[in-house]
Amino acid sequence: MADPLVHSRFSDKLTSRRGAWVGIGVALVALVGLFGLFSGAEAPPRTGQAPVSSESNQVDELLGQFPNADVQSVVVVASRADGGRLTEADTSSLKGLLPRLDSAATSATTGPLVSDDGGAAVINVPIKMGEDGTKTAQTVEELRSDIAAEAPQGLDVHVTGGPAFGADVASAFDGADSTLLLVTVAIVAILLIVTYRSPILWLLPLIVVALADGLVGRVTAAAGAAWNLEFDAGIISVLVLGAGTNYALLLISRYREELQWAEDHRLALSRAWRKTMPAILASNVTVVLALLTLLLAAIPMTRGLGVPAAIGLLIALAAVLLVLPPVLAVCGRRMFWPFVPRPGMIRGQGRAWRAVASRVVKRPVTSLVGGLALLAMMASGLFGTSIGLDQVEKFRVQSESATGLEVLSAHFPPGEAQPIFIVTESAATERVMSAASHVEGVVRTQPVESTSDDALTKIMVTSAYAPSSEQSLTQVEQLRAAVHSVPGADALVGGAVATDLDARAGNAQDLLVVAPLVLSVSFLVLLLLLRSVVAPVLLFLVNLTSAVAAIDAGAWLSRVLLDQPGLDPQVPLLAFVFLVALGIDYTIFLVHRARAESENLGTRAGTVEAVAHTGSVITSAGIVLAAVFAALGVLPLVTLGQLGLIVGIGVLVDTLVVRTVIVPAIFSLIGDRIWWPGTVKPQEGESTHEPREHPAYSH
Repeated sequence: MADPLVHSRFSDKLTSRRGAWVGIGVALVALVGLFGLFSGAEAPPRTGQAPVSSESNQVDELLGQFPNADVQSVVVVASRADGGRLTEADTSSLKGLLPRLDSAATSATTGPLVSDDGGAAVINVPIKMGEDGTKTAQTVEELRSDIAAEAPQGLDVHVTGGPAFGADVASAFDGADSTLLLVTVAIVAILLIVTYRSPILWLLPLIVVALADGLVGRVTAAAGAAWNLEFDAGIISVLVLGAGTNYALLLISRYREELQWAEDHRLALSRAWRKTMPAILASNVTVVLALLTLLLAAIPMTRGLGVPAAIGLLIALAAVLLVLPPVLAVCGRRMFWPFVPRPGMIRGQGRAWRAVASRVVKRPVTSLVGGLALLAMMASGLFGTSIGLDQVEKFRVQSESATGLEVLSAHFPPGEAQPIFIVTESAATERVMSAASHVEGVVRTQPVESTSDDALTKIMVTSAYAPSSEQSLTQVEQLRAAVHSVPGADALVGGAVATDLDARAGNAQDLLVVAPLVLSVSFLVLLLLLRSVVAPVLLFLVNLTSAVAAIDAGAWLSRVLLDQPGLDPQVPLLAFVFLVALGIDYTIFLVHRARAESENLGTRAGTVEAVAHTGSVITSAGIVLAAVFAALGVLPLVTLGQLGLIVGIGVLVDTLVVRTVIVPAIFSLIGDRIWWPGTVKPQEGESTHEPREHPAYSH
């Protein structure tokens, strides 16, 4: 246990007249130095969807041995705008595009090939893939511009296929991070103004946390480049702004409370720092450790998120505990204007929250049953939920590649857009093709090319099923079973659809591996913080139930209101990690205060007092965090929108139901035994909630 005197000395120096200015100066120097040190760093592109050990990834590596490894085909699909059959003039017009397309292609284009129903035609254009998704996106956009400049009259022409889908995903993030940051900052600013009702105060935590977020962006990019970590910077930015604002809310709320006891605002701030530091530190450590469990994930983009997110939260912690207090100390109590807290202004504090908590404590059984019934209703959303999205469903807004795929699927075998590839020993090519052709739904198989030593052959398989549909995923499994059984072939099945299949399996495996570790971390932190067994076990179960209910409710809302038939495979794990870890934050904020109040009032009255003092700040923090995660909905990918929706719902339910109703009801039912094997020393009968003499100022 750390020496309280050490904390006192440090917080007193940090908030003293001289120490505050020194702290601000050191922070500014550190920020300038770190911004300069990490400027220009760029994280690796987000490409790793399937586990490194997966069959699809092995195929990708083998394909790199072929002469044209960096060449893939996009599909130009054309149909009449009026929905009619293509005429000979239309076909001639499309042939007129070939010279323009050939100039962008690495080899001769093929087509136009008209569908059997005459409703569409396709042209295959081999293009050179860029070093990353952004460069490939530039090539695809240039091709689209060329086509648009000479598009035949009366025809709708779209560029689709694997590279086009990748390009649309990459292009979807052009400027998206800036948009997300602006929306997030605007949300935080509005909610801070509403919370503090001050034209000045909201700026201080927002500036500090926003500077921390800017630094996090550069440091995490450098970490990603150094350790080859793939991650989504938008998620980390949301985490930093949300968690950092939460920490600031807790500190400033306690500071305002202490100002109602003390004449010296620096003494009040020092005491607020000491009283909130353990809860802030415990909540931060919980989330950081939970995020680090992602290092055990098989999916590269999931595994890559752990370390950068942990770094981001540690920087946010340092900003709130080391930079914000000196800023608050310099500004003093006048920053709360026009509602400046002064000694004696304590009557009625937390009156509404005390009334709610008192009702819950008086009827704990009814409150507990009602709260659990709500969670059970939310959990019922699990029924009818599926995991996985096809290519078209992954975009929140329609993309050209998705539109082109829909046209292609209506007139050609849908698998034309994203063929399946088999890599086999060349000597077994015919036998592998024969085995593959007997799989249901295979339209045709054809060898494409061989390695320079003629050891390996690449076979292209065209499917009758839409890419990433359930039928196509099953077909990949059947293809693998068929070609694996060919003696001496060592055949492997890959391609975009196979990658999707392996990604789904990898995400399911990650959920089984990481989720128990996240729960274990949260449970151990509660054990250490509360020095109890009963309370951590019950809080752990409540937190788990709340997280599962939020995921199920979010899945139902996505399906019913947003017309999204399933969850992206990555969403359940990330949502679970965030909900459990962030939910523990509010548990710590409440129960840490309840433990302290119970020493004087007993558990039941102490719980009421804890809710009265923390209800406002926990609710404000929850609303801020929920709104910040909801900002992910501005991004064009369904994955991030679903994640924001689920976490937002979970945080609100956690704040308004779990911490306000369920936890106080449990504590009331069990009483002082909740702290077993620890004990509290209640003063029996003292539950009037009248202001008591503050021990820090009684002398």
